[in-house]
Amino acid sequence: MNYFSSTKKTLLLLALLITFGQSAIQAQDVQEQAIKFGRVLNLIERFYVDTTNINRLTENAISEMLSTLDPHSVYISKDEVAEMNQPLEGNFEGIGISFNVFQDTLMVMTTIPGGPSELVGLRPGDRIIKVDAKVVANIKLKTPDVFKLLRGDKGTKVNLTVLRKGEPAPLEFTIIRDKIPIFSLDASFMLTKETAYIKLNKFAATTIDEYKEAMKALNANAKVKNLVLDLRGNGGGFLGAAYELANQFLEEKKLIVYTEGTHSPRRDYLSTTRGDFTQGNLVILIDEGSASASEIVSGAIQDWDRGVLIGRRSFGKGLVQQPFPLNDGSMLRLTTAHYYTPAGRNIQKPYKDDIKNYRNEYFQRFEKGEMFSKDSISQPDSLMMKTLVTKRKVYAGGGIMPDIFIPMDTSMYYRYFNNLVRKNVLFPFVVGYIDKNRDQLKAKYKSIADFKDNFRVTDTMLDQLIEAGEKEGIKKDEESLKISGAIISRQIKALIARDLYDTGAYYLIMIEDDKEVEKAIEVLSDQKVFNGYLNK
Repeated sequence: MNYFSSTKKTLLLLALLITFGQSAIQAQDVQEQAIKFGRVLNLIERFYVDTTNINRLTENAISEMLSTLDPHSVYISKDEVAEMNQPLEGNFEGIGISFNVFQDTLMVMTTIPGGPSELVGLRPGDRIIKVDAKVVANIKLKTPDVFKLLRGDKGTKVNLTVLRKGEPAPLEFTIIRDKIPIFSLDASFMLTKETAYIKLNKFAATTIDEYKEAMKALNANAKVKNLVLDLRGNGGGFLGAAYELANQFLEEKKLIVYTEGTHSPRRDYLSTTRGDFTQGNLVILIDEGSASASEIVSGAIQDWDRGVLIGRRSFGKGLVQQPFPLNDGSMLRLTTAHYYTPAGRNIQKPYKDDIKNYRNEYFQRFEKGEMFSKDSISQPDSLMMKTLVTKRKVYAGGGIMPDIFIPMDTSMYYRYFNNLVRKNVLFPFVVGYIDKNRDQLKAKYKSIADFKDNFRVTDTMLDQLIEAGEKEGIKKDEESLKISGAIISRQIKALIARDLYDTGAYYLIMIEDDKEVEKAIEVLSDQKVFNGYLNK
């Protein structure tokens, strides 16, 4: 008998017995604590001095327990589950409009192309005064109320009574609800003859299809050699969607991300041969709002020295959540693993000491000056790692640092502009302007390109906005207007463009003085400059 072989078998058996024993002890402990918790609920129900709501007590206890684990493990009630899933699944069921409650009246802003409302002839500017004979005007309607009235199961009917300018009497519409797409791609257009721009707001089930469709349309009219992928403010979504998008940019058999946890064995996500943009130059825009799936894509591109990252340090979420349905239709979204970039970076920012501080870390960055100076960012050598091709320095922990730092544009946060937005003056002003001038604007500007080149926000419009602000208690601020006046005018123009054309038109206007986009174009205009940032 081989002594060493026998010893190995003995050790293996011992390890299995220890593991099994630990598992059994843990299972018994969980069972005992569950009995204990059930006993407490039973005692409260039978003997507590006042009437109690056992369901609410249970939900509060679960939420409090999860809050001590990490910032992203959460309990989701039955009523919240469907609403939570809609944005990431990519659709909901309703009538297909965007709306605004303007002067206590429900106004149609846009109709989704091919959607139920467009098919029956509903138009932007229409005012909905009744829904199924129920009056909805002048009743202090709130956005959640509108969702309850207009959303519903596919195939169900809703009757609308509408006021339309130029029509002497109200119009009646019967609309059959249907599935309405929720898009994760906000905009796609050419910045230059060879450079495309794509902005994503989330990583959803439909993201990769939207991306491919956008790239196909862009390539139909131009040869896309460079791409600016805008992930600023993109809080993430499905890991699978992030993997699929990163896969478009990397050659086959490259590690994109891997996940691992105490109870989750390591799982590697490798690129395939399906990438359609593996050779063109790539710039990714990120900021403090870029999180989770956005960081997976950015981390993979940076670690493989595939593209240049521009902006500010990303959010820092490196935890993976898995949904677990509960018996009453509610759900537990539990953190089950960490994810790591190809170089092995875990970019999760610290949360163990104080979860409250974790949630307020954005303001801490602001106070420390990080939003305005790269030198204010602390990156200890202990967290330093190297990219996989050119061996550039990168860092784990606390988000992803871009290759090119661009400070925050403070004019967006200056007091006067901020007050106009916060007190809801700016947007209603634009809605009112469009309501009065929609037909004339449509007739004068036949295309978004025509509007972009020729429409100007006049001094009269600004004076009217200032007057509207004063009615809400916002005094004219000459000093602030000198700094933020240009952004206010651009915001007005962009909002008008969005309502006249589409969401992409909004971004086409807003990037006209966008420092990150300007830097991206500069970097992509010279191959040597682009390669230089990657040490190639």
